[in-house]
Amino acid sequence: QVHLVESGGGLVQPGGSLRLSCVASGTFFSRDIVAWYRQAPGKERDLVAVISSSFFTNYADTVRGRFTISRDNNKNTVYLQMNNLEPEDTAVYYCKATSRGVDFWGQGTQVTVSS
Repeated sequence: QVHLVESGGGLVQPGGSLRLSCVASGTFFSRDIVAWYRQAPGKERDLVAVISSSFFTNYADTVRGRFTISRDNNKNTVYLQMNNLEPEDTAVYYCKATSRGVDFWGQGTQVTVSS
């Protein structure tokens, strides 16, 4: 069973930075596609960034140039570096790993951007 644990969320002022981490267990992590999603209150869960097993990355237009997704397969961890945060980035951020065609989700971590 694949298990994902996110961390690194919190309260930050506009213009600030946070780094989220997603640690995986129970999977051949280096082969997995891993993505970050976010869900704001009353809104759908949206894709933020994705990284493939070959380190190809892609981003939502709303975060491109501000967020960076990366992975460390030795630590079974994917990161989301978030810079120049805006109030509109406030949401619960979720990690998703696709392992052998099956999606697994973490429990989420809250990010609040407010002065």
